[in-house]
Amino acid sequence: MDEIRKVSFNTININDSFFNSLKESYEEFEEWFKRKSTEGAQAYILEDNGIQGFLYLKLEEDRDISIIPNFSSEKRLKVGTFKVNPHGTKLGERFIKLIFDEMIHEGIKKSYVTVFNKHDDLIELLKKYGYLYWGIKETKNGKEEVYVKDLSIFANDIDLDYPRLNTKGKKKFLLAIWPKYHTELFPDSRLYTEKTHVIRDSSHTNSIEKIYLSAAFSLPNYNFGDIIVIYRTGDVGKSAEYSAVATSICTVKEIRHISSFRNFSDFYNYCKKGSIFTLQELEEFWNLRKYPYVIKMLYNVALNKRIIRRDLIKEIGISRTDRIVAYDLTDEEFEKILEFGGVNESLIIN
Repeated sequence: MDEIRKVSFNTININDSFFNSLKESYEEFEEWFKRKSTEGAQAYILEDNGIQGFLYLKLEEDRDISIIPNFSSEKRLKVGTFKVNPHGTKLGERFIKLIFDEMIHEGIKKSYVTVFNKHDDLIELLKKYGYLYWGIKETKNGKEEVYVKDLSIFANDIDLDYPRLNTKGKKKFLLAIWPKYHTELFPDSRLYTEKTHVIRDSSHTNSIEKIYLSAAFSLPNYNFGDIIVIYRTGDVGKSAEYSAVATSICTVKEIRHISSFRNFSDFYNYCKKGSIFTLQELEEFWNLRKYPYVIKMLYNVALNKRIIRRDLIKEIGISRTDRIVAYDLTDEEFEKILEFGGVNESLIIN
């Protein structure tokens, strides 16, 4: 079962070897785990031949003097326990996105993590997506560092500000993605008709950074920071009016022409972690140059309400006659997509 699930503590096997390092680092871990089981608490887990990822989140609002500098009384999300088994699939990024999704859903501006400084990789991941060093927390297990993510701080950096979108003065466009690639690449954006689709523990699924190849000749017109609305094209044999759907919003990190890579190895190394394409497909794309534009983007948010092509035309105002590959959107059309798609206003920086 590759999909991350939210389950009760009392259904989780505390004797799984996954928890051994937590038991070693925190002498009270087993007692804490049992208490959470009794309380009916829940955590996010990913299982695949044993537990591979675990995340426990807790809402707080009281003053906390155990952390220096102290936390004042305000609503915040505590990342109580966060661990993944590193196995080359960027699973940590998927859990980071889940933390941010929870913050947005709960209307919380701040979350924090306490972590021993020996966990360099986790600290670097947290810092990449906007967690700032706050201070320390002294415990009987030793000194932990405290990192805080504050969604009210604007750094003018698309990684540090993630998952928020800076839309002011940016170009916006629809980008067509084939159905066979869409949901593997954008797991939170699967359609209601794809309930049986299993979300895999793979680097292209877990990564916040996504890579896609396209033949859209207009792509060189877009730049770092521009906004992409992902458009899942219609299913074969079905009317595009109802099966072609706007599902997600992303931010451009980079658009490169395939000829800018020195050789196939350079191209493959660039694409392999965030791309849905197989080695064989990438070799074919390299040789044929059929899809010459390589797009690296941040996966910011799934639309709460997917927008079918019929509504993109009738409600948003896009042209019925234009073929959507990379389709320019006006600011007004983009605002309508945000509204129609039910995107939380707190995600938008403008």
